[in-house]
Amino acid sequence: MTQFELFLSIYIIFTGFVSSGVLGSFYQYWTMEPAGFSVKYDSWLKSFFGILFCIFAGPFIIMRNTLRGRKIEGRPLGWVVAASALATLWSFCIGVLILHTILMLRASISTLI
Repeated sequence: MTQFELFLSIYIIFTGFVSSGVLGSFYQYWTMEPAGFSVKYDSWLKSFFGILFCIFAGPFIIMRNTLRGRKIEGRPLGWVVAASALATLWSFCIGVLILHTILMLRASISTLI
């Protein structure tokens, strides 16, 4: 792996995790309750957006719960490492999706101009 590929991978991970954190923090600010993996099944529209929210805010929720579990419940360090690895891979996937979408929109807008 070259330095450029390493930098790009880290950039993608940061993009995914920051967007996840922004979404989770916005939810927490809006509803005054912490984000979680619970989905309300009142209607199909709420369920759909709840699942989308869980997909994109997942790394933030995992890391928040992991750090709280370590602090409050004293969970072992291996648990924190495993959850961090899962959140990092998930952030990478979200980052790829977000950056790919941005680049596609940029290309389609530039062809219109």
